[in-house]
Amino acid sequence: MDHDAFRALEPWCWRAPSAHNTQPWRLRYEPDAIRIGWDPAHTLPVGDPTGRDLRLSLGAFVETCLIVAADAGLRLEYVADHDEHHRWVGLLRPAPDRYPTPFCTTDVWERRTHRGTLAGTVDADTRAALDAVARPAGGSVRAVPDAGRLGTLLRTADRRQYADPAVVAELRHWLRLDPAHPGYHADGLTDRCLALSRPAAVGLRAALAGYPVLRPLGLPRLLAAAAGDPLAQGGTVLVLIAPDHLDHPGQVAFGRVLLRAWLTLHTAGLAAHPLSQLIDVPTTRTALGALLDVAPQRLLHVTRVGRPTRPAPRSARRVRA
Repeated sequence: MDHDAFRALEPWCWRAPSAHNTQPWRLRYEPDAIRIGWDPAHTLPVGDPTGRDLRLSLGAFVETCLIVAADAGLRLEYVADHDEHHRWVGLLRPAPDRYPTPFCTTDVWERRTHRGTLAGTVDADTRAALDAVARPAGGSVRAVPDAGRLGTLLRTADRRQYADPAVVAELRHWLRLDPAHPGYHADGLTDRCLALSRPAAVGLRAALAGYPVLRPLGLPRLLAAAAGDPLAQGGTVLVLIAPDHLDHPGQVAFGRVLLRAWLTLHTAGLAAHPLSQLIDVPTTRTALGALLDVAPQRLLHVTRVGRPTRPAPRSARRVRA
């Protein structure tokens, strides 16, 4: 197995998406395979207590590795080998043929999360293409029909999250609101990728620093209000729905589906802005499930989708950490 050839591709593989841009994946090079696992220091035990977002991120990384390797002419396949105790999900190993995919490294490199204005809606053909990505794995993609009610759920979810000191502490750990932050060019959520002006970033940093004192005075409600209304910036809200009783390896597999869905959007000229808080907060997750007439545990990912009106900044990446 040509380890050196794959090592040269790592900077592109690390363009995979992850919650809070934590980039939890780790690679271990073995004689006849590359083992994919995760670093617990780069997970979100408070914001993602079940590990759903971690496993989706790892699946997205697996798919990214396969796409990048195939584009470079490397013949690799993925074999699931999930081990929670040792924190491994599977192996990349030599294969007879290149991984079949319509995507390429350029798609991986150019795909970005977009938190700004998104114009238009997702047309029927793109919706059908997304559903075709999810259906072979037993899933589907649905559009949320009631934007007005969804706005109420978003505000509720934001307030609930900002009211939890542990969630805020974890978020603060991954925020990079000052270019002088040591992790600004490595990982986390920067002021640029959050589309914050310099005054807004300074204000948010000050508010979070004073959170223990200001929380009883209504800071969570103010922070939720300051986050704005992403629905006012346009786009269609889509939900990735999984089959019932999806186990942990199945969530990793759906992370691969999610990456293919995002790249399908990207090649159609569209961009995505995740609204994970809707399914991270139990009450809003239940309400969203009722709105879609779907069991809440089947809601795997929520995102606002549309055509970006301007390029989004590229988030930081850390390679071979």
